[in-house]
Amino acid sequence: MFFLKDLTLSITLQPTYFGPTMHSYLRSRLLEDVEGTCSGEYGYIICVMDGMRIEVDKGRVIPGNGGAEFLVKYRAIVWKPFKGEVVDAVVTSVNNIGFFADVGPLSVFVSTKLIPSDMRFDPNLNPPAYVSEDQTIEKGSRVRLKIVGTRVDVSEMFAIGSIKEDYLGVL
Repeated sequence: MFFLKDLTLSITLQPTYFGPTMHSYLRSRLLEDVEGTCSGEYGYIICVMDGMRIEVDKGRVIPGNGGAEFLVKYRAIVWKPFKGEVVDAVVTSVNNIGFFADVGPLSVFVSTKLIPSDMRFDPNLNPPAYVSEDQTIEKGSRVRLKIVGTRVDVSEMFAIGSIKEDYLGVL
């Protein structure tokens, strides 16, 4: 699901960046450091909203090196996948134990146990694929799947998916 979230980030600047363009540098640094990253707590940060409304506090001088630490407040669109969510994905690899598919930045694994029983793995096809009478899942196929579980690391998310229910499978 997508959310609009108020977030903060602490950015450290060296004295060479102090001056009249410091706030614009902090804004550009925020965009570089945050957009496209994954936070275990909030999910994937898709986009920073209101680029000109980013709030920067007065900062705090760091004793010993002359740099300063600024707390930057911003709003962002975040995407956090949940168990039970139905998503569209693109298959990236197929093997005899299942297939991997990408849902934007999220990698989802679908095991053979979560693929309908009428679909069989055929390693002789080029590329290898899961086939049934009316469907084929191969690299590059678009599929609709249901997320049945997620795992979160510090900077990455993984998920397990299923296509074993009604209205799921090849698009």
